[in-house]
Amino acid sequence: MHYLPLGTTDLRVSRLCLGCMTFGEPNRGNHAWTLPEESSRPLIKRSLEGGINFFDTANSYSDGSSEEIVGRALRDFARRDEVVVATKVYHQTGDLPQGLSRAQILRSIDDSLKRLGMDYVDLLQIHRWDYNTPIEETLEALHDVVKAGKARYIGASSMYARQFARALYTQDRHGWTRFVTMQDQYNLIQREEEREMLPLCYEENVAVIPWSPLARGRLTRPWGETSARSVSDEFGKTLYVESEENDAQIAERLAYVAKDKGATRAQVALAWLLSKPAIAAPIIGTSREEQLDELLAAVDLQLAPEEIAELETPYRPHHVVGFS
Repeated sequence: MHYLPLGTTDLRVSRLCLGCMTFGEPNRGNHAWTLPEESSRPLIKRSLEGGINFFDTANSYSDGSSEEIVGRALRDFARRDEVVVATKVYHQTGDLPQGLSRAQILRSIDDSLKRLGMDYVDLLQIHRWDYNTPIEETLEALHDVVKAGKARYIGASSMYARQFARALYTQDRHGWTRFVTMQDQYNLIQREEEREMLPLCYEENVAVIPWSPLARGRLTRPWGETSARSVSDEFGKTLYVESEENDAQIAERLAYVAKDKGATRAQVALAWLLSKPAIAAPIIGTSREEQLDELLAAVDLQLAPEEIAELETPYRPHHVVGFS
């Protein structure tokens, strides 16, 4: 495993972040494909053994049970100062409504810390932009969470670059704690972030931790094949439906490069991401140990400029999706 500083912070993170949406009680929330605790713990342990020290969850994943499972496993398998734990606030969880008001943020972080069994999180992220709350109210509340010692740093997730620029400007103007990360959708078949968001993050020294780096598994297998998750993942079905013809062409190039490289599709897709400026740690999801081991090997895979060009050439402009 390789490590790097997370943007301008003093956190040193693995080049891969383990996404914990996969871990959660299937009878809680709306993701029937998640793994219960007894199946999740071996994967969390194996990720630590493989060098991953960065874990991303959210208050809303499986109605809070993801945080509970991850928190217990990390307490059992690692020291608190050995891991970087990120969670999120915005979506409805239990009787906590959706949104980013001051009251919602302050209650959400307390609920998350209780579920995680921790005194603080390393990174608290806003899961989406809240159009119903003044951004100043949200940002000041996040600043107060950091000052209270409940989160070391704050980050943001999918939004328009103009919104993120406005938030950074507002934080600077008021002297509030600044966003240090952007978690957005970025992969070989959804590259619209290259137009504005990624250059903004690069210029502002904001670390990018992309979600869905393998396009919900579409970049890991022959095009058109499905998995249990892809069949039942209603949100995932909305992300790529309008670009399937072009996406299939890109997936074909990916398969060609992977075969020529003696690597898997997933490894090449991750290696492509890791070659990009501003990208700190793609957020990977896994449901099997052999799958996790495959992804861990991607950090050592280097792509030549002509291989990167081969992967990128077929791409055509896509609609921006994933903000809801």
